[in-house]
Amino acid sequence: MSQNKTQPSKVDVKTFLLSVRPEEKQQDCFTLYSLMKNSTEKKGILWGESIVGFGSYRYKYKSGREGNWFLIGFSPRKTT
Repeated sequence: MSQNKTQPSKVDVKTFLLSVRPEEKQQDCFTLYSLMKNSTEKKGILWGESIVGFGSYRYKYKSGREGNWFLIGFSPRKTT
């Protein structure tokens, strides 16, 4: 059975957030990070290349597909 493409990575979240532009969006991301970290009492982890997730849980569908995912998270998406 296939796995999710988006997996926890070893990339440092702070380093990732420092790369977010513009600076106003970066500040918003650090504010979100702080709020979510305090709410979950979990350290943020970078999932894939651009999702900051907190905590995790295991899921399993009736089809048999299963995997891990974060409890809450955010991604500083690019504007189009």
